[in-house]
Amino acid sequence: MFFNFIDELRAAGIPASFKEHLVLLEALEKDVIEQTPEAFYYLSRATFVKDEGLLDRFDQVFNKVFKGLLTDYGQRPVDIPEDWLKAVAEKFLTEEEMEKIKAMGSWEEIMDTLKKRLEEQEKRHQGGNKWIGTGGTSPFGNAGYNPEGVRIGGESKHGRAIKVWEKREFQNLDNTKELGTRNIKVALRRLRRFAREGNPDELDLDGTIEGTAKQGWLDIRMRAERRNAVKLLLFLDVGGSMDPFIRLVEELFSAATAEFKNMEFFYFHNCLYEGVWKDNKRRWSDRTKTWDLLHKYGHDYKIIFVGDAAMSPYEISHPGGSVEHFNEEAGAVWLQRVAQTYPATVWLNPVPEKQWTYSQSTKMIKDLLNGSMFPLTLEGLDGAMRELTRKKH
Repeated sequence: MFFNFIDELRAAGIPASFKEHLVLLEALEKDVIEQTPEAFYYLSRATFVKDEGLLDRFDQVFNKVFKGLLTDYGQRPVDIPEDWLKAVAEKFLTEEEMEKIKAMGSWEEIMDTLKKRLEEQEKRHQGGNKWIGTGGTSPFGNAGYNPEGVRIGGESKHGRAIKVWEKREFQNLDNTKELGTRNIKVALRRLRRFAREGNPDELDLDGTIEGTAKQGWLDIRMRAERRNAVKLLLFLDVGGSMDPFIRLVEELFSAATAEFKNMEFFYFHNCLYEGVWKDNKRRWSDRTKTWDLLHKYGHDYKIIFVGDAAMSPYEISHPGGSVEHFNEEAGAVWLQRVAQTYPATVWLNPVPEKQWTYSQSTKMIKDLLNGSMFPLTLEGLDGAMRELTRKKH
């Protein structure tokens, strides 16, 4: 069973090492958790899942492996004594519950149901409270009558089971899916680096305690506020083929604005040229020279381009290739200048990665940025943040 669990985790792309397998078994052997499936679920999840983007996949694997645990392994039917069935029923059904169930069917039907459940066991398990049980207090029992039970296997007959792993509460964190507002911030936080900046106007509790202990009197220590030290330049492609991705880009922009205090943004169309802008309504009347940006912002800035990279290859490779104006220098020249000035530069592409090979311009831009192009999925954004963190100015 557990080896099958490991195999399924690996097949789902969740790293599951032999060492982690042994840790899980040791924890079970030493009874570090309560004997409930919910506790086992959280223990195994904590053991194997190191990336929140894999939580939903883990839930799917857990449900696949342990669902039908009592019925999937071919236990042969056995004869269950009628008096034992009645004892089991009386043990787990209160008078009120019995009346409710009787209203739905006869006593014979109740007994038949209990018998079917119990026939899935090879031996008696009367009143058991072990990990897996049928007709016991074990919450693992399939269609059992533990009011607070958590079931593994079969279909719920009472609607009381706490099926944590079947709820799939982490679907929106699946790192194969496109991002939404809720989880963009989670991925962006990998890039954040904090430093003490400004005037010492925040109480340093640890320093105060240490100073007081050394001096013998109250020694209040203050420190500067802890601020996000990352500096970010965000370049957003607008118009044309980017229109279908407006909402996604808006969500990314909103999340980045909330996460990074030292952030500037500019717009461009298709490819970077000699000018960018901050207001799309004044894109022609109020533009900023790209050269000025390269001289204004220090080399410690992180650069993120957001665009689908879909355009004519000439817009990248040739002077005058822009569809909007005559550019004296090719877009490739400007992208190379940015990449040389700011080593920490990435490109986020909202188009599914499997479609990139269909676009020559996408390949050209990716090559110009030394392969630093990532899809706008949780996994892609996480990879981009790792890349920006890894590259130093």
